[in-house]
Amino acid sequence: MTPEEGIQTVRAELEAGVALSKCRKCGCMESALKNLATVLPTIGTEEASALAESLSTSLKKMRPIQYSCLGCEYCYPAVGQNAFGLAFPALSEAAADLRCEFRVKDEGWPPVVGEYFVLDKATPVAVSTLASVQLAEELAHRKPNGLAIVGKTETENIGVDKVIKNIVTSRTIRYLIIAGMEPKGHLTGKTLLALAENGVDENGRVIGSPGKRPVLRNVSAPEIQAFREQVQMVDMIGCENPDEISARIEELSQQVIAPCGCSECGGKSPISISTTPKMIATEPSEVVTMDKAGYFVIVPLTDRGVINVEHYSYDNSLLRVIEGTNAPAIYNMIINNGWVTELSHAAYLGKELVKAELSLQHGFKYVQDRA
Repeated sequence: MTPEEGIQTVRAELEAGVALSKCRKCGCMESALKNLATVLPTIGTEEASALAESLSTSLKKMRPIQYSCLGCEYCYPAVGQNAFGLAFPALSEAAADLRCEFRVKDEGWPPVVGEYFVLDKATPVAVSTLASVQLAEELAHRKPNGLAIVGKTETENIGVDKVIKNIVTSRTIRYLIIAGMEPKGHLTGKTLLALAENGVDENGRVIGSPGKRPVLRNVSAPEIQAFREQVQMVDMIGCENPDEISARIEELSQQVIAPCGCSECGGKSPISISTTPKMIATEPSEVVTMDKAGYFVIVPLTDRGVINVEHYSYDNSLLRVIEGTNAPAIYNMIINNGWVTELSHAAYLGKELVKAELSLQHGFKYVQDRA
């Protein structure tokens, strides 16, 4: 793909995405717009600079992010970034810097926080059910002999990062069964198979993966190598039959002599994994920064099924009245119009509006907290 074709494709894909309401609230789209708008001016052409300016305008149309990724069958930001990577390979890593931190436990195994079930830490089989969430629950309920851990894996980047960290820190896991249905567009199962077969390139992209954005940002090269050496992949993609999967788990478990954890009897010493800093939240100061834009009084109107919000200045003059049936509609209007200027006030307002909405839904009395 030529640079000119790449720029045209990026413009077409991202403009088409921004036109959709779901994309304007998606972290994938926001990251793509920000990263490409930053990188494009470095190319030095009029077309690239014009596109960067266009993307900056598109950023203003974005709404508060409600999800990091929906797993859409067609992902506009991913297609646009892939086109940019083909047209400008030297800049592709900078444009695709979509890091997303995840928490790591201080003690115990598995170290990475996620939605999974731990059955027996001393057994040799792990199972990823990909997008089949209910399948993970069914297998956990059955507790087949040999199953150490089971859970979903829905993304071909962060999801795979977590699988790697949890497996390489286990002394006993030797098999990873990949079952269930593939997440639409992400092809996480095929990414895991490609990772085992081919590894990653110098930019952390899984070689041969058909996924949209199979770039591993939160694992190191030693972790990836240890993962590939430690586990054998068992391809059961598409299978949602818990009987078949349970039978395969028990079959595999009989092929491995359960180690006691020492090196003499086959156990491995888990490697040390890289972690991100964890910040412990503390109670806020009693000193409150007042919002120069004023304050809000929230009243749920049960008989009408709406939330009434009165906006006052600090001389107690009523500036405006906002009504809505749900919290997002109201706080989006307030934020988009600049009627709140302090982040702490915005957080407080979001919390109180959600409480007010829940009071309408469930019939309990709402009492507004002090700021």
